[in-house]
Amino acid sequence: MEQKRVDRVYKDVEFLTSLRPFRNYLNTASLNEASRYIYESFKQYSENVCFQEFTAYGNTYRNVLCSINENKEERIVIGAHYDVAGDTPGADDNASGVAGLIEILRLVHDRETDYRIDFAAYVLEEPPFFGTEKMGSFIHAKSLYENGAKIKVMISLEMIGFFSDEKNSQQFPLPFMSLFYPDTGNFIGVVGNIFQRGITVRIRDLMRKGSDIPVYSLNAPSLIPGVDFSDHRNFWHFGYNAVMITDTAFYRNPNYHRKTDTIATLDFDRMYSVIRSVAYAVLNL
Repeated sequence: MEQKRVDRVYKDVEFLTSLRPFRNYLNTASLNEASRYIYESFKQYSENVCFQEFTAYGNTYRNVLCSINENKEERIVIGAHYDVAGDTPGADDNASGVAGLIEILRLVHDRETDYRIDFAAYVLEEPPFFGTEKMGSFIHAKSLYENGAKIKVMISLEMIGFFSDEKNSQQFPLPFMSLFYPDTGNFIGVVGNIFQRGITVRIRDLMRKGSDIPVYSLNAPSLIPGVDFSDHRNFWHFGYNAVMITDTAFYRNPNYHRKTDTIATLDFDRMYSVIRSVAYAVLNL
């Protein structure tokens, strides 16, 4: 059973990375094909699925949104971006996160939870839109805020598939951090801002119970490069709790934003452990 689940996650990544031209902001046809795939994947497990359309640079782009347990007032939002940076296949960045998003829905869709759970596949996370109000996640977070949504936490899945057992394979933005974290890139990180340590540590601890993957947490200001480098940043902007689940991107993965970010570089067994651990955390928050 476990291998079948790993295989279906592989197929999701395989589809996204096979799209040509690559799914960057210039190639709207590929982005639309990716969003249709995500939409149809969501529809298998929920009737509440829609596109959230908006315009940028004269083009129409769309987030894909899905909800379960809609009768609950407070919600958990799980998000991942499906666009890539430049002409890259984007296996780790961020087909891994999107495949994780879909798989978490598969794992929890029939479970009764204390929260509504929203699943969001975002477009336009990458440059030139990163850090602007045209990021798909900014559009989504703003709409939630304007509608008075009560959010327990937003969980951003940002690169969850690259691992290494080689010593010194893990780098850090500040040298002293090597005193507190492993120098081997075989763990997953939960990253929050300095004001949200409670929810960050809670998710870390639940993830540790949910699988055998080593999990570490970091609460730090955005001035440290990488801390706000994903869609969670836009939920911080609107005052919501938000964390990023990540393999630490360019601090570990040498293929970051390169054509070498291929499916062959991912560790799907450990990636699935991450997915199971996040699903466990979501069910037990």
